Amino acid sequence: MALSGIIVDLLELYVVVIVLYVVMTWFPVTNPGGPMDRFRFWLTRLSEPVLNPIRRLIPSVGGGSVRFDFAPLIVILLIELILIPIFSRI
Repeated sequence: MALSGIIVDLLELYVVVIVLYVVMTWFPVTNPGGPMDRFRFWLTRLSEPVLNPIRRLIPSVGGGSVRFDFAPLIVILLIELILIPIFSRI
């Protein structure tokens, strides 16, 4: 039971990381090398290894300056699907 709790916590934390990463991509870098830029760097390092394979399967939609990336949404949904059976056992 303790292991499943740790797995749940880590997966939920990863969902938060992805949501923060998505929000940070909406804003331009105003201070290169500053604390927010370093925060964005670490969010990117944690998120991109999981998001890139999904992006290869399902590319962004839209054109010009407005593009919609569904990879974060798909990853979050997959994590939630993984969490359902774990939660049902706890």
